[in-house]
Amino acid sequence: MATAAGTTTKWSRHRRLSLSRLGRGAVPYALVAPVVGVMGAILGYPIYSLVRISLQRYGLFELIRHHGVYIGLHNFGTVLHDSVFWHTLLRTLVFAAANVALTLVIGTLIALLLVRLSTWVRLLVTGGLVLVWSTPPVVAVQVWNWMTNVQNGVVNYILTELHVGNYFQHNWYTTSFSQLAMVTTLIVWGALPFVAITVYAALSQVPQELVEAAEIDGARSWRVFLDVTLPVITPVILILTSLSILWDFGVFTQPYLLIGQAHVTTGNYLMGIYLFEEGYVRADFGRGAAISILMLVIVAALSVVYVRRMIKIGEVT
Repeated sequence: MATAAGTTTKWSRHRRLSLSRLGRGAVPYALVAPVVGVMGAILGYPIYSLVRISLQRYGLFELIRHHGVYIGLHNFGTVLHDSVFWHTLLRTLVFAAANVALTLVIGTLIALLLVRLSTWVRLLVTGGLVLVWSTPPVVAVQVWNWMTNVQNGVVNYILTELHVGNYFQHNWYTTSFSQLAMVTTLIVWGALPFVAITVYAALSQVPQELVEAAEIDGARSWRVFLDVTLPVITPVILILTSLSILWDFGVFTQPYLLIGQAHVTTGNYLMGIYLFEEGYVRADFGRGAAISILMLVIVAALSVVYVRRMIKIGEVT
């Protein structure tokens, strides 16, 4: 009897411990659940509607009737067999990679510069960055148009006065490459403040003892950054990379307005412009929905590498 009672007591204690551990393990999920529920409620129906429309023939007539004709995966088939889609996708991947790389490199350099500046100069530079970040894209496009104007653009005037070359009435938008290059300068300029300020905040978490120890050991500045600073700020860099991929892959406002509707061709399409032209200009909303879903899948595939690395870093720390 005593043995049976002891066994029952141990089993009860083990059960209470298991329930306690289960409860503690469920706390993080319970805290995150409301956020996930709200996001699911906000995004669930639009994504469902997007998928539903992508499986239908949905033009202007169907839009007026609020009812499309089911055609299955036909829209996806036409998009995937369209050579313009694949050329646009490749162009957008290269464009996004260039934008992300330039933004992260230049933004990190600005953040490293902010660390070395005096307080009042740092506040002045930070204030300028905030003003850039708060500038609406449409306003920024107008400023860029004025600066690169063929007739009286300030860029042409400055380059000519500095004897860099004869840029009198030079047109910066003659080729698709030059058009996208100007769009890149605009996007990078607008994205630098967020990256620079975020990296600057991350630099405050770098232990100064490790930096001083590396400097005492004779390490050069670039070695200190690679061996001490970069490992600490890597999680922030990964987050910024994922966000930049999301923004730059689907960018629309800056290239469409800066290049101009009259000069938009299949040779300078980006995925955002391709979606707009196919879905709205041609009033083929089913095809546009299919392109949107394909873009969503591609962006998710591009971001999964960085998300997995962030998870691994979280598990190590």
